[in-house]
Amino acid sequence: MRIFLAAASFRPEYGGPARSVSRLGTALAAAGHEVTLWSSDGSAPTSPVVAGMMRRAGLSADAPLRRLGGSLKRALAPPLDIVHDNGIWRAHNHAIARICRARRIARVVSPRGMLEPWAVGQKGVQKRLALLAYQRGDLARADILHATAEAEAENLARLALSVPIMIAPNGVDLPSKRASPGLTRASRTMLFLGRLHPKKGLVMLVDAFDRLRPDGWRLIIAGPDSAGHREAVARHVDNVGLGATITFAGPLYGEAKSRLFAEADLFVLPTHSENFGLTVAEALAHALPVLTTTGAPWSILRDKDCGWWVPPTLDGVVDGLRLAIEAAPERRAEMGRKGRDLVAAGYDWARIADGLTMIYEAAQERAARRALTSRCAARGEAVSDNDTISTTRGERPLRGRARLLRAVRRPSRGAVLPADTVS
Repeated sequence: MRIFLAAASFRPEYGGPARSVSRLGTALAAAGHEVTLWSSDGSAPTSPVVAGMMRRAGLSADAPLRRLGGSLKRALAPPLDIVHDNGIWRAHNHAIARICRARRIARVVSPRGMLEPWAVGQKGVQKRLALLAYQRGDLARADILHATAEAEAENLARLALSVPIMIAPNGVDLPSKRASPGLTRASRTMLFLGRLHPKKGLVMLVDAFDRLRPDGWRLIIAGPDSAGHREAVARHVDNVGLGATITFAGPLYGEAKSRLFAEADLFVLPTHSENFGLTVAEALAHALPVLTTTGAPWSILRDKDCGWWVPPTLDGVVDGLRLAIEAAPERRAEMGRKGRDLVAAGYDWARIADGLTMIYEAAQERAARRALTSRCAARGEAVSDNDTISTTRGERPLRGRARLLRAVRRPSRGAVLPADTVS
């Protein structure tokens, strides 16, 4: 299959989407698909994130993965089977929708959390106007909407767009098993790693740490700054007098990032809103117990006993941190092992690539069905069950092809379950 993956940026500071979209591209290429990565800021050809993901996937320089910059129109010129657009609101997203419609290319859209209630509430007036002007129409003309979790799918369904929604999580690479944490050591490390952005709840985390002031614990805040938020958080740390126990590590990647995970005892993501929360999966892969909020779709932390899932409020985070801090080191280590087992069972990138391939095939079939209906209408003819549609799998009968246009991938079991039948 010839797949075009578009994103706003593949720069490291762009956070989770830069990593997850590029890693998806390398997993698809490893599965034998012809993949093109393109970003509106031109970073795909030179991005160290993409280069690192190619190494993780074991791809050689001659792998079927192109990294393009420059004109979107030129990048989309070669024959394509599917365009997978990651993100919304921007001019290039609107242009992709327009080009795909004109050329009748099947299009999958992953909002990547940009339609979550908290995110829509930021610059809410502008976003409501954009929805009216073009964004709602662009989404309604997509062939499939892709969500990374059931909570995101439910929020998309509230838009009532009459577009099938399919769910497949992000994957995560399982690192080598880390050495058992020092269960008797006196000092403990609480870790936040991610973009330093207001939605991550860092000021609330500092307030929670200030309220508890746990003996023998330090908090490390690591990740790239976003819109100057690091300065605001650092100023707040100084104001509450915690400069000696809360430190900023800056952006860390590769081995340095893995070492930080390995040295930590607890991972915290006190977020207001996440469509997935890739750093949660990465922390679990490193056998760390995780505390996050109900703003992230990780109720499975509670269900599988590998972390704490608390309300995104100061009291909620304080109560969760108290439980995590008071747990015996052996208990936290046990929870970390359960988290690693969870990731190993359900978030393998090869499996996720298979799930996305299924989504792309469903998008192709829906696009082909719509094109056939349009051609028949133009000729004044009715669509017949004997008609066929063309996909990458060849000519297929129209009869029964409206099935399986929504599916749920349940990471804990690694199963794909058919759901609604959509015409």
